[in-house]
Amino acid sequence: MFQIDEITRKNILSLVPYSSARSEFSSTDAILLDANENPYNNPFNRYPDPLQRQLKVAIAQMLDISPDRIFLGNGSDEAIDLLFRAFCEPVKQNAISADPSYGMFEVCARINDVELKRIPLTPEFQLDTERMLQAVDADTRLIFLCSPNNPTGNLMNRESIINLSRNFKGLVVVDEAYIDFADSGSIITCLEEIPNLVILRTFSKAWGLAGVRLGMAIASEQIIAVLNKIKYPYNINLLTQRKVARMLRKIDRRNRWVATIKKEKTKLVEALGKLDHVRKIYPSDANFILVKFTNHKDVLKYLVSEKIVVRNRSTAFMCEGCLRITVGSKHENKLLIRKLQVFEKKNKFQPS
Repeated sequence: MFQIDEITRKNILSLVPYSSARSEFSSTDAILLDANENPYNNPFNRYPDPLQRQLKVAIAQMLDISPDRIFLGNGSDEAIDLLFRAFCEPVKQNAISADPSYGMFEVCARINDVELKRIPLTPEFQLDTERMLQAVDADTRLIFLCSPNNPTGNLMNRESIINLSRNFKGLVVVDEAYIDFADSGSIITCLEEIPNLVILRTFSKAWGLAGVRLGMAIASEQIIAVLNKIKYPYNINLLTQRKVARMLRKIDRRNRWVATIKKEKTKLVEALGKLDHVRKIYPSDANFILVKFTNHKDVLKYLVSEKIVVRNRSTAFMCEGCLRITVGSKHENKLLIRKLQVFEKKNKFQPS
């Protein structure tokens, strides 16, 4: 059975977190003489709510969960880093991730001096749960997954995630940054029955708010309490909190954007499929497409010369010769295809 105290670092369990009066006092009409702030230039002279209470209530209503199950961070990367810091003893303990997957899992592991075991996906880009569980040892604390996966774009099998969670005593962290573009598949409905599940979400993709840097971790109240205990006191600034709160009242706009992006993705896949230099287009449940080219280096160089930036993923495991292409606006997608068509005319395809 999962016991959070058994996997939390001992120094974190005994830590007395930094405390401010604002953490305990949430009235909006008080005279604030506790934090040595400048009394002028309201509201920006005041520290923001350290627990983002009002914003969490709005997010919780949208997700139909308790606000106490939500941690807000400076992008979901903050939550990833805090998970390593809270649950993995440097040098001694380890984590596992699928391969290929989101690169920040490994970056955060290296920063925290934690070994990250990378377990290859199956040829269909699905989880090899048997190999993952075989890689677990007495010092494994975290398993990181992406669904839809980055860079492959596909949803992970729901039953595989559930199987991992039920057979692992540490935390299973599922990054759902792109879930809004999938027709189904979120694991959030399993939170009640799987106490060691952590779900990462972001406002960067479907909400069009990458610039404000707000991500979240959704988990049990016990896990969220640990993250709140070790985060910086005022990690989400006032401007971000207000902007996201306003956007939450415009969910219809978000839904229109998602629907448009999904339609544009279908058109983009169809157009890419007509190009001779395209060897394979992988199925995508995200707002990007992984595409294998016969000559990806030449394609990449040409697109850069035309001021079109795509992501080279050819060095990722099982992604040799692949470029990751984000679905842009209708105009941007048409321009991309037109430039690729020009490239083909200049570089006549020679079948091998």
